[in-house]
Amino acid sequence: MLWFERPFLQVLRREYADAMRFDEDDSAEVMPSPPPGPCQLYVHVPFCEVLCPFCSFHRVRYNESKTARYFTALRNEIRLYHRAGFRFRDVYVGGGTPTVSPDELIATLDLIRSLSPVHTVSIETNPNHLEPEVLPRYRDAGVTRFSVGVQSFDDGLLAGMDRLEKYGNGNEIRERLAAIRGIFPTLNVDMIFNLPGQSLAMLDHDIDVLLELDVDQVSFYPLMTAPSARHKMHKTMGQADESLRFPMYERVLDRLLPTYRASSAWCFTRGEGMFDEYIIDEDDYVGVGSGAFSYVGDSMYSTTFSLNHYCRRVEGGQSGITQRRTLRLKERMRYDYLVRLFGGALKREYVADRYGAAFWLRMAPELIAMRMLGATRRDADGLRLTRRGMYCWVLMMAEFFNSVNDVREQMREHIRAELDAWNEEAKVPLSAITGLTRSGNR
Repeated sequence: MLWFERPFLQVLRREYADAMRFDEDDSAEVMPSPPPGPCQLYVHVPFCEVLCPFCSFHRVRYNESKTARYFTALRNEIRLYHRAGFRFRDVYVGGGTPTVSPDELIATLDLIRSLSPVHTVSIETNPNHLEPEVLPRYRDAGVTRFSVGVQSFDDGLLAGMDRLEKYGNGNEIRERLAAIRGIFPTLNVDMIFNLPGQSLAMLDHDIDVLLELDVDQVSFYPLMTAPSARHKMHKTMGQADESLRFPMYERVLDRLLPTYRASSAWCFTRGEGMFDEYIIDEDDYVGVGSGAFSYVGDSMYSTTFSLNHYCRRVEGGQSGITQRRTLRLKERMRYDYLVRLFGGALKREYVADRYGAAFWLRMAPELIAMRMLGATRRDADGLRLTRRGMYCWVLMMAEFFNSVNDVREQMREHIRAELDAWNEEAKVPLSAITGLTRSGNR
């Protein structure tokens, strides 16, 4: 841990907690106005066959009949945005596990591409869905980035995360990844560092496997969990050693950067693949589906976390948005400073077009502090991250997403009875999941 890390994180937690307050507004008029040109579309599919204890995202157990209703509402919400004048250039589908229902997902992608001039499509999945007979269908539906949540190839860590029986052991996952190389323009593998019980030797083994696989892109996240998920992990895996966070990140950089380039502070790419975080290079993005977030103009929006309420709203001709927060000028500046530099650079031209000279005056305390920490450097085009700055921005983005996770947890707590009933009804035996896992390995 660096000398400034603990006070730095304390300040970030306070600032981001204040920034992620939303105002309830259950009216149809809360839907944003379209930006001048095409923007990013995020599609949230909250279904998983089983629920991993460390995951803080908005997710529920997969139920085929209820899933069909949800996807119908999802496509209708996309049509609603199209009628309102929105057009989408890039699509990111997250979850949950978006690939739990290939037919529904492909129908949704086909609709989006029929309505907008889509350039790139990224979808997330788990290792049990690497089925050779299905993947070409996603490619034909326009998927350009296929992201597999692996987290680690260490069997002990996979068992602690309750993933070993569900998704296969490290060797099985490695074989499945090797078998699907070349199907998509970008194959991304999601990994986590600084897990409870993870050593530098375990991290080295994970990196050895990734380098051997020669995948197009690797996203190496620090562990990020909401309080309830963190409590579950502490019970099953223990606590992470915070003193290892910095040396582990340095090990990732040392071993990946000779072969990969940093497309963000935690994403490493061979070519010109898509970012792992869709917010980096977009001024505006729209989130559809239950529990999705949008940022359009000067406001952030959140859709309802109740799947039942979401379906009813869309079936009634409304968007799923029920909460909005208008950002003040300084908050918008800080947000752009955070996400642009996370991608490596903040261009002077971008700042001049968006804020003018006021940006450098209003943001002076943060700018000076980061220069003094050695996190940023000036060049002719603007600001760039240093190597130390990459680690600072990993901490900053992790705290930003932890604040988002806190919001998710609060919103889900309001509908706890609905979620518990849904999850209990949709339980499936582990043998059904492992059966899917084995079928993906044939």
